[in-house]
Amino acid sequence: MLCVGFLAYGWLNHALTLVTPTIDVSIEFGTSPRAVAHDLVALGVQTSPLLLYGWFRLSGQARNIKAGSYELQTGITPRVLLTQLVRGDESLQSVTLIEGWNFQQVMQALSKEELLTHDAKGLEPDFIMKQLGRPQLHPEGRFYPDTYTYAKGSGELALLRRAMHAMDKQLAAAWQVRASDITMQTPDQALILASIIEKETGLDSDRAMIASVFHNRLRLGMLLQTDPTVIYGLGEQFDGNLRRRDLVTDTPWNTYTRAGLPPTPIAMPGKAALMAAVQPARSKALYFVARGDGSSQFSDNLAAHNRAVQHYQLGL
Repeated sequence: MLCVGFLAYGWLNHALTLVTPTIDVSIEFGTSPRAVAHDLVALGVQTSPLLLYGWFRLSGQARNIKAGSYELQTGITPRVLLTQLVRGDESLQSVTLIEGWNFQQVMQALSKEELLTHDAKGLEPDFIMKQLGRPQLHPEGRFYPDTYTYAKGSGELALLRRAMHAMDKQLAAAWQVRASDITMQTPDQALILASIIEKETGLDSDRAMIASVFHNRLRLGMLLQTDPTVIYGLGEQFDGNLRRRDLVTDTPWNTYTRAGLPPTPIAMPGKAALMAAVQPARSKALYFVARGDGSSQFSDNLAAHNRAVQHYQLGL
């Protein structure tokens, strides 16, 4: 009888009336089909909950309705509505993590996502890493910069876990194609160097040469002397101006006072920086200086570097 009514009035293919142009619907795991129908009506789908529930049962797909967050739009029909709920076509949001961001910036970006559940809010970084299954691992640089989609109500920790696994994958892929003569001995060392390359690169075409400078310096036992590591070590003490005294203020990340790589990455490197770290250009360059247009001038010796500094930095 109910089936005859559906067919007679074309209800299945007739647009449902919504109280607003779009309605956000959240279906929790374990919600019964009857409760789903009642919830839809309570949220503003103007039809009979009995009719909706009857359609769910008659379709044979009532038990296939998936939990999730959905966005119903004007013009949706009962047939399309059920298809959306069965397919799990959730209403997805997105957040972009940017190359060169540090962990604090990542957490700030996630905190501004109103539709994320902030289950990492107020947690110390080491506890966050414990929750992600990586206790004792510093969080810096461990998340891959990319655009991530998420369903409304999903948690920060779940998104961080996806970004962490993405970085694992990208780092492993880069390490597999590393040059045979690089100075890096482990993937983690490559990640640390890639983070420095990411922060130092102003022009994409210079990235492999910047990597070459750092490899050459490490090979010769020279200090890396890279400003971004000093800035990272200063933390909140950095006021935007790097002074000479900062260069001699020792921290674990100060590559003017300490030899070799810093103990952790200083930012999130992207794929290009990871590749540059393991496949640097072949050169004898030991120095570089910004030209002022985003590019860098590379030099093989100190005398040439000093001349470049005078020209590009001092205008002499």
